[in-house]
Amino acid sequence: MIVTVESHENLKDARARLREHSEYGRWELARSVILYGGRRKYWLRRRVMKLQKTVHFV
Repeated sequence: MIVTVESHENLKDARARLREHSEYGRWELARSVILYGGRRKYWLRRRVMKLQKTVHFV
């Protein structure tokens, strides 16, 4: 998922939007770039969930 923040947008609001994606959509920040003109681009990837076995077979 790619989130683009325009230069005229408030950075605080952009961070809140990224935080919502990470908490509720289970995304994590993979890469961020500041482009010419002040535009910011954030690449998010799915968070890897490690599962534990709950049943042991003998």
